[in-house]
Amino acid sequence: MAKQFTREEISEKLTEILTDDFEIDEEKITPEANLFQDLELDSIDAVDLAVKLQYFTDKKIAPENFKQIKTVDDVINAIEDLLK
Repeated sequence: MAKQFTREEISEKLTEILTDDFEIDEEKITPEANLFQDLELDSIDAVDLAVKLQYFTDKKIAPENFKQIKTVDDVINAIEDLLK
């Protein structure tokens, strides 16, 4: 059975990953923050983030789904959809 997480738990984990692994200041991480422009992730960082989120959710994130993601809120929404 898939793990279930609240939106808040997903947001907290995402913030933890972005601050610990990508050294992004926590105050920059807002729902509207663009991963590439505001948080300065590149395509390799995006792949690393997807892998870390797969470990968190125990679910495979399809690359085509991740290409649609632009903001922190998009990531949270995608994880919620994945866990349904």
